[in-house]
Amino acid sequence: MATNGGIIGKSNKASFGKGKITSQTSTANLTLQPGTRVVQTAIVAGGGGGGSGGTNASGTGGGGAGGLRNLEVNAQGTVPITIGAGGAGGNKSGPGTASPGSDGSNTVFCSTTSTGGGGGGGVAGGPGTPFVGRPGGSGGGGGAGPPLPSAGGCGTACQGNPGGASNVFAPTPIGCFVAGGGGGGATAAGCGTSPSCFTGNGGAGTNVSPDFPGTPNCGVYAGGGGGGGYSGPSGTGGPQTIGAGGTGGGGNGGPIPSRNGSAGTTNTGGGGGGGTPTCSGNATGGAGGSGIVIVKELNKASGVWSIQSQLQAKQQGTWPSFLNTIDYLVIAGGGAGGRAIQGGAPRGGGGGAGGMLSSHCTPLSAQKITPGDYTITIGGGGAEGGAQPNPGNNGNDSSFGSLVTSTGGGGGGSGGPASCNSAHGRPGGSGGGGAGGAFARNPGSGICGQGNAGGAGENVPAGAGAGAGGGGAGATGSNAPGSTGGNGGAGLANTILGPSTTYAGGGGGGAEGPTSSPGVAGGSGGSGGGGNGAPSSPGDTPGLGDAGTANTGGGGGGGSHKCNGLAGAGGSGIVIVRGPSSTTFSVSPCTNSTSTHPGGDKLATFTVSGTLTVS
Repeated sequence: MATNGGIIGKSNKASFGKGKITSQTSTANLTLQPGTRVVQTAIVAGGGGGGSGGTNASGTGGGGAGGLRNLEVNAQGTVPITIGAGGAGGNKSGPGTASPGSDGSNTVFCSTTSTGGGGGGGVAGGPGTPFVGRPGGSGGGGGAGPPLPSAGGCGTACQGNPGGASNVFAPTPIGCFVAGGGGGGATAAGCGTSPSCFTGNGGAGTNVSPDFPGTPNCGVYAGGGGGGGYSGPSGTGGPQTIGAGGTGGGGNGGPIPSRNGSAGTTNTGGGGGGGTPTCSGNATGGAGGSGIVIVKELNKASGVWSIQSQLQAKQQGTWPSFLNTIDYLVIAGGGAGGRAIQGGAPRGGGGGAGGMLSSHCTPLSAQKITPGDYTITIGGGGAEGGAQPNPGNNGNDSSFGSLVTSTGGGGGGSGGPASCNSAHGRPGGSGGGGAGGAFARNPGSGICGQGNAGGAGENVPAGAGAGAGGGGAGATGSNAPGSTGGNGGAGLANTILGPSTTYAGGGGGGAEGPTSSPGVAGGSGGSGGGGNGAPSSPGDTPGLGDAGTANTGGGGGGGSHKCNGLAGAGGSGIVIVRGPSSTTFSVSPCTNSTSTHPGGDKLATFTVSGTLTVS
């Protein structure tokens, strides 16, 4: 007999917060109302500072916005709040120097943290990391390399977006100049530069006013900083379009003639604007805006139901379904390597690994799903591109229903003429490696959170050159170091099955070397199924790149030497799903399998496309 008056269900404490909203703009303790037990909170970290540079006519990267999290938290009594400061803008004051912006600081509510925004990349000087946008809540925009394009920094899952890359947009009588990428924002990535967009706008912030009406800055927070622009010779000529800061407090890129980037707005988490150096003047980046915490004290029912209410809801079909918490690993097909040119000069780049997404022991969230059928798609590896100068084909996407999709790896560049786009690695989950040869053979870009860029092919004015490695889930592909092909980027280990298994390695680049046996080795495939690049081969024998390993998402190896040295195909993808011991999985077709983790969890492994039934 029931002793609680016929009440069933989980007994959750009621909250009587009366909808009170507080905006906390400085570090302090916040005392909640006596009846409050649950709050909704927007937690915004400090924005990253914009990049800077010495005398030059190219732009720097905008700072990334601070991470933004909008979620419910159990809280009562007095809770500590730490407001993250904005990162300082880069500040270099001489020719041939570069300084990225500093990262913003984290903001913390109780024990829940948002990550500070990444600093924007700098401009001028020698090769190195100061030009690449820094990772953060949202990533900083790339500055004016080398190398070009300089990538934007990655954002943090569920908090922000990547920064935009810088790029050469136009040759001028005194050289090529570059505009900086915009910092990422909470809603959108920073704008990468292109011939039609001389600089990068900051990514848009997020409007939280529907949840928190009447809050400062119209409720819009975490906009990315605008990238610095190309100032023209001596700061007077050429297009001078400056990157605009993203809505939500992002600072604008430095205008001409003042050059310095604008600061992100205080208590918005906006990124600072990138500076715009001129041929006769230095530029500093704008500081990032400080963060903010907004708290709404909620009214919440107790979460218990009478038997009569339960029966009525079930009869009406409104009784809530139970949810299963599911971890996943979704890997797309790897890209194929690039073929070597007929006639024996440039060698092919390695294929990029398929994009890798996993909620197991990563910042990504597990999926809460209802019982039922889910379509699983396994992406095939990219096919060899065929007659030169076609690059390797990209791999195909893999997906877990409509919940998670990973992107196929980029194909490796082929040994075609430098004027052909086929020589460059293709973008993908991880990017393909560039082919070897005269002029720049650029790597393909990877997708933040799924993989990395490929490497750059060997630049040999005479036209011969080794191919670069394709990117892997754990590392970028290696540039071709000489006649030996570049190694593929390493994959990532994952323990969703129990034992540690490595997936999504990039393909190695094809070698350029003596035509007498035994020749020169191609680049090694990255750990996690990347195929080796082809070695140089004697006479007119084509060098053959290895295929990526099946069901790892590994990239294929690049081809080498004469007579259309063939490249390796990409490896197919895989999907693995893991649920608690109370869950039942069935799979079709029977090529796929189910098993039990040593700890008792249920597993379903898909090596071909099919259907997962959850009950």
